[in-house]
Amino acid sequence: MSVRVRFAPSPTGKLHVGSARTALFNWLFAKHHHGTFILRIEDTDQKRSNPAFLDDIYASLKFLGINADEGPLFQSQRMPIYQEHAKQLLDSGKAIQKEGAVMFQISPRQVTFKDLLRGDITTDTTLFESLVLMKSDGTPTYNFACVVDDALMHISHVIRGDDHIANTPKQVILYEALGLPLPVFAHIPLIVGADRARLSKRFGATSVDEYRRVGYLPEAFVNYLALLGWAPGGNRELVPPEELIELFDLAKVRKTAAYFDQKKLDWLNGQYIKQMPVPKLARMLAERLINKGILQPGYDPATLERITAVIQDRLRVLEDIEEEHIFFFQDPPQYQDEAVAKFLRQDGVGKRLLELRTRLEALPQFDTAAIEQTTRAMVAEQQLQSKDLIHPARVAVTGRSVSPPLFDVMAILGKTKVLHRLEYAATKLADTQ
Repeated sequence: MSVRVRFAPSPTGKLHVGSARTALFNWLFAKHHHGTFILRIEDTDQKRSNPAFLDDIYASLKFLGINADEGPLFQSQRMPIYQEHAKQLLDSGKAIQKEGAVMFQISPRQVTFKDLLRGDITTDTTLFESLVLMKSDGTPTYNFACVVDDALMHISHVIRGDDHIANTPKQVILYEALGLPLPVFAHIPLIVGADRARLSKRFGATSVDEYRRVGYLPEAFVNYLALLGWAPGGNRELVPPEELIELFDLAKVRKTAAYFDQKKLDWLNGQYIKQMPVPKLARMLAERLINKGILQPGYDPATLERITAVIQDRLRVLEDIEEEHIFFFQDPPQYQDEAVAKFLRQDGVGKRLLELRTRLEALPQFDTAAIEQTTRAMVAEQQLQSKDLIHPARVAVTGRSVSPPLFDVMAILGKTKVLHRLEYAATKLADTQ
């Protein structure tokens, strides 16, 4: 049997992380089996469908590296097909018309279907209130359109969230009534947040777009999504996309809900950033900074690569460059009130910073080694503790109490900026006594 799977989002909101994981599992399954991945847009609800959300679906799938082999196919363009199949059921007496809607007649019985992850699932049809096929406005219901489309598109495996388990018996009945073969069903567990409830906005970002904007790398995000409910074995955590395809086994997907661990995602993304070649990472950061108006298009690539090399191991996400390292691009930097109060408003700090400025100004070569040697010589001569000079100097130069190695930062910023920032902090912010 050739593998044909589909991902069928509705353009009524941004692509949710849970939906993205479903798309990914379908895509990995198709690629592993050299099958076909189909994108179907379930847009029969025209009032709630929005072109902006459709664009978001496309952009999010592209970000994840998920390309459709067929589609997009739009349900809104397939209305005659649903009407034809509804007429078939009306003509056979299996459905009736009631107040303009087409209703399926359900007789009391047991319906059993096989789930690839959970085995046989049996449901009593008396639990169903009714089964509407076509609404009075002429549009199909989810269950009816889904069955017709999956059958006509020759879908071999329906892989979706386990919140759809309740829909499956209803769909099985419709497959049988229409004389259509059943696909293989596999219902994957939902993703839950920190409170073990379904992932919601209460626990931060829920759409792929939000993670993309913050600066998660596609490879890292895909890696993390794949590990939500599935494991490649061998306690492996860093698995690139091509290996995910090779190793993916739907039968090994866990039945229990997958916990979305933000710290784990941050760690994993940081690992991917660390492994990236500096020039490539610098270009990604440049694009981000230019888009935000922080960096001018005519920037110096060599300088940005030096900055990148110094901060690479400290980045969790790309956004950290403007959140934690903006001082490279602002003059003077934004000074943290707490850092100023703790490290600059102490007796004699202003005087020491001016002294350090004078010594650094005299340096013929302003590099990391010379800056460090000069600073430590002053510490020794004045019988200071290192923190009495280096911590205030860090705040003066970066505006922050925590930064990459200070002497590297100063060398990258250059003599002119460093001297200016030392003088500004000493005279405007520090205790000059």
